[in-house]
Amino acid sequence: MNNRHRIISLHRAILIISGVALLAVIALPIWRIELDAAQYPEGLELLIYSYKLDGHVDIINGLNHYIGMKTLRADDFIEFTVLPYLIGIYGLAFIVVGFLGKRKGLYILFAAFLLFGVVSMVDFWRWLYEYGHDLDPTAPIKVPGMAYQPPLIGFKQLLNFGAFSIPAIGGWIFIASGVLLAYCVFGEWRIAKTWAKS
Repeated sequence: MNNRHRIISLHRAILIISGVALLAVIALPIWRIELDAAQYPEGLELLIYSYKLDGHVDIINGLNHYIGMKTLRADDFIEFTVLPYLIGIYGLAFIVVGFLGKRKGLYILFAAFLLFGVVSMVDFWRWLYEYGHDLDPTAPIKVPGMAYQPPLIGFKQLLNFGAFSIPAIGGWIFIASGVLLAYCVFGEWRIAKTWAKS
């Protein structure tokens, strides 16, 4: 094949390594929400994996009951059924594009991965919004006009609890993979421009 359309070796290696790392994300926590209050000085933690919820789920559900929030159950989210497969598909796609070394495949992968990231964050925000706003009107604790939506990222005060939301190790791998993919795309775009001028 004409070298004008081939990805350079460095970028191919980056894609393959990123793909392997993405496959590992299936078994790693992707996001974490930490809750801190005077009565819980050690803090409470909710870990979100691609297929389950972990951490202090039962304690958090018990507290949420008093303010009317729904019980957090992994079975209620179709995302936990499909997400491991989607991550696996993208991990394999990174590896395949790295091995095949076609620039067009790289561009398609970048567009698809970017779309996946945007849709995932919008879906996560919707999930947080619904749980923070769809409250049981018969809950023991009611504060007029109060919603309990945790932040998508960063810190937010929710009554006497401070909520801190941030990517966990799997989320950081996702972000790093996206940044490295963008780096490869930009590098290949510059190489393609150089070839076009020659």
